[in-house]
Amino acid sequence: MNIIKKALKMGADDVVVESQRGFSKQIRFANNTVTISQLWNILATSIFLTWNNRVVATTIHDSSEKTVNAALRKLMKTVKVVKINKNYYNIAEGPFIYKKITDIFDPRLKELGEKAIDIVDSSINKALEFSEKTAGVFYNTCVERFLETSRGVKAKEEKTNVQINIRAFNAKDESGQAVSCSRTLSKFEPEKAAEKAGTISKLAKNPKHGKTGKFDVVFDPLSIADLLSLVGRFSSAFMVDSGYSFLTDKIGKMVANKKVTVVDDGRMENGFISTQFDSEGYPTQRTPIIENGILKTYLHNTSTAKKFKTKTTGNAGLIAPEPTNTILIPGKHSKEEIFREVKNGLYITNVWYTRFQNYRTGDFSTIPRDGIFLIKNGEIAGSFKNIRVSDNLERMLKNVAAISNKPEWIQWWEVENPVYTPYVLIKNVNITLPTM
Repeated sequence: MNIIKKALKMGADDVVVESQRGFSKQIRFANNTVTISQLWNILATSIFLTWNNRVVATTIHDSSEKTVNAALRKLMKTVKVVKINKNYYNIAEGPFIYKKITDIFDPRLKELGEKAIDIVDSSINKALEFSEKTAGVFYNTCVERFLETSRGVKAKEEKTNVQINIRAFNAKDESGQAVSCSRTLSKFEPEKAAEKAGTISKLAKNPKHGKTGKFDVVFDPLSIADLLSLVGRFSSAFMVDSGYSFLTDKIGKMVANKKVTVVDDGRMENGFISTQFDSEGYPTQRTPIIENGILKTYLHNTSTAKKFKTKTTGNAGLIAPEPTNTILIPGKHSKEEIFREVKNGLYITNVWYTRFQNYRTGDFSTIPRDGIFLIKNGEIAGSFKNIRVSDNLERMLKNVAAISNKPEWIQWWEVENPVYTPYVLIKNVNITLPTM
């Protein structure tokens, strides 16, 4: 059944059909025991179509002819009553030639099966060398992706990934969290993540209530990834055009310290969502967003690129440009050297509930959780709790003082688009107390 031909025959102008099929396995654990093991079959088809510069899209989970025909009829009925999208300028004109990406598929992950339980058990046992309790979630996913457009694109690829998010606990308020993410089994390090989570929980002993003020802060990859993922999101031309980005009207301007180079790389080896083609079928690429502190470009699909009078960056989602892998280019310092730079500051291992008071200016707050440590002369000298980071994202980027040399992959529900980042030292971060 050719959905493209059916949609064009019904009067559509442009059509994109993106299908995924495969599976996702989840293992959840709490109190040192596996509590839930689930397997979901993935079968989803997303249909994007336009008519007279009006745009609609839907996703169906049943590929039967009856369901497809009903979805197309509904889309064509809807597209004729929605408003004209003045910012739509067609999709990419194919066909294209795609270069393979190393390490985005591992047949061992496709056949992992019940061995996943052994991975979770070994991770729990490793964390228990440093802590009393553990909790977390493990995912293993394998998907075949198919893309076809009315502009001559036909593409497919097979992808795998595996990840674990583990928290370790001792007494009340003594906890740590770490993650490990990979596209291949050989680069997956669940026990290393478990050891890190357990070590943080062990160090977070008897935390005291934090203090307000300006602090030099070492951000763990897990915590800085939360903020860098927002840089990736706000670099989408759609967010800029909508007025929801602090990067608006700043191309060519200094938006970060010159030590900061942030790249969107959809083709990175073992990149957690690396892919050969975007949702228009355009080949993905490596795009510097911020280079030596200067904002170089926004992320574009075909339509936003034409509006901004530039070229697509291969970041098309079905509706708007989206980041792929957000990369902070490593510095030259070791983690230990960065800590030695701090005479009186903090080490924040994790944050969540990041919220913006003003997207346009970049004013935000976020809540550190798990281990929060006082640093004195480069050494951990105590543990804190109940603080909030209340600052401005651009100001923090400009106050980056050092970046370590060993990045880590970070992706979990607080960091939706994956980030590859080292430790980062930021000067004069504004710390407040949470309101009760």
